[in-house]
Amino acid sequence: MVIAELSIFPTSEGSSVSRYVKEVIKVIEASGLRAETGAMATTVEAPDLEAILKVVADCHKKLLELGVKRIHIDLRVDHRLDKEATIDSKLKAIGKK
Repeated sequence: MVIAELSIFPTSEGSSVSRYVKEVIKVIEASGLRAETGAMATTVEAPDLEAILKVVADCHKKLLELGVKRIHIDLRVDHRLDKEATIDSKLKAIGKK
């Protein structure tokens, strides 16, 4: 499993971008991937890196369709190969599940 933390938003649309973030969250939810949205980013769990990159590309495309002029993307990826890692296993490891 690949776990990623994604934050994507326009920087060209003023100080309030929540309407754009809401649209991006809809794209992530429609992807069928497990996702947990927090205050500053969304954690996404996928079977492979390609699925993560596809959802990032789909979010980018949505912002372009909304007419934004500049997009900021933060993406952190954890692809653990020595054992199965999930959102739940990471939360359990820190006592949050």
